[in-house]
Amino acid sequence: MSRVVVVGSGIAGLTAALRARALGHTVTVVTKGSLSDGSTRYAQGGIAAALFPDDSVAAHIADTLRAGAGLNVREAVDALCADGPDRVRELIALGAAFDRDGEVLARGLEAAHSAARVLHAGGDATGAELERALVAALTTAGIPVVEGAFLRDVIVRDGRAGGVALEVGGSPIVLDADTVVLATGGWGRLYAHTTNPAVATGDGVAAAWRAGAVLADLEFTQFHPTALYSAHRGAPSGAGAFLISEAVRGEGAVLRNAAGERFMTDVHPDAELAPRDVVARGIAVEMAAQGGRPVLLDATALGAEFLARRFPTIDAATRAAGYDWGRHPIPVTPAAHYAMGGVATDTAGRTSVPGLFAVGEVACTGAHGGNRLASNSLLEGLVFAHRAADAIDEPWMDVPAWVQDAAVATAQAEVSAHPASQPFDRARLGALLWEAAGVHRDGARLTAAAAELAAAADPAPGEDANLLTLGRLVVAAALSRQESRGAHFRSDFPLAGDGHPVHTATLPRTLVHTLSTRLEVSTAC
Repeated sequence: MSRVVVVGSGIAGLTAALRARALGHTVTVVTKGSLSDGSTRYAQGGIAAALFPDDSVAAHIADTLRAGAGLNVREAVDALCADGPDRVRELIALGAAFDRDGEVLARGLEAAHSAARVLHAGGDATGAELERALVAALTTAGIPVVEGAFLRDVIVRDGRAGGVALEVGGSPIVLDADTVVLATGGWGRLYAHTTNPAVATGDGVAAAWRAGAVLADLEFTQFHPTALYSAHRGAPSGAGAFLISEAVRGEGAVLRNAAGERFMTDVHPDAELAPRDVVARGIAVEMAAQGGRPVLLDATALGAEFLARRFPTIDAATRAAGYDWGRHPIPVTPAAHYAMGGVATDTAGRTSVPGLFAVGEVACTGAHGGNRLASNSLLEGLVFAHRAADAIDEPWMDVPAWVQDAAVATAQAEVSAHPASQPFDRARLGALLWEAAGVHRDGARLTAAAAELAAAADPAPGEDANLLTLGRLVVAAALSRQESRGAHFRSDFPLAGDGHPVHTATLPRTLVHTLSTRLEVSTAC
């Protein structure tokens, strides 16, 4: 049995911890804030799984592949969709209270799904309910938790993860372990406009990179189409921009421009229920055409009573912001929402560093491809965390097989032609990434951003340093992908490339030469 440290306390981290304890391992959970902080509790949308007689795993797989723009790793998609129903049933057995229609589970339809298969809890408070159930189970199991623990580094001894270096209350602490499971979430705070909470600064991805792990597909950040617009669009210090769930459009809400006209009907056959990348770009184009003003989400046809009952969290938030969305359309705009790239793993969460697992948003299994299907994110954390715990004592691999087949790699240059000359400015970083590597990208802006990021002085170790590292790597990956695919859209390469889609592997310097015979390496930033 192993000593296991799980870093992160969302659905992925808590699932990994509970499963590892059930298998007899000694488990400690460490988390950056309080136990319930993180993105999971903010998830309004539901969890997708083929649980109903008129649905199938095969249909869920097909929908996931269709949304992923040809870049999905098929083995990961199969695992996600096939394991999903059993993992959701286990959540129910654990006490998670999903919404019901009489005696049966209620279900909703969301964008790009061919069937109504999305479960919700509390109408639009699914993440909060799942977090509640998992925290209660963790408490019952007596698994120790270290709160307020910032991840400084993954400790590597003799080529294997051997623990974590933390900062707790301003003091350094080292926790030794046989196995480290990263479940630290994504990098939404890299962007000026994001739905992510303040803790989402990519700490796990940056720590894994420093530990020698391969990263993948960093250019793919999903921009949620409908965040509530405010005159001051910068994300506040706590919660990010308030998300208006995909499920609202699933129930029949439509998007209108400033003139009151529906515009998504001219963009895609599925209109407002097109894949998220399509809707986000459609909104961005419409906003540009109307001088940057937000578009309008019109849910008035659903009625105030239905909206309050079906979406109580959103109803309260919109009213607190001064909107009566049952009577008037509300202003919305895209915002950075979910990282589809991250630490490259196999279907058991194993990274290229022995003893180091990554699960949930911090990981890149390839299951989402270039564009995540709605409500597959909570499922991803649940499925792959369970698989990782089951693999703790299994043999290791060198690099995930799908990454070895990548045709393009990017690596952060350690020496730049532009010596560091500008002090680091976190607000500027967020604005720069939004402008250059946001919904619309092009080579000129990305090249200029790379030069500016290279000239930025490295801040002291911490959140700022992690964000700067990831900013450089995201821009490098976006420059290397000279095509438009999924959430990555370049106006100078507006079409998908010819031939078989390829992944972008971002290699630590120690691995660039090792894998050079398999990977075409280009250095950026």
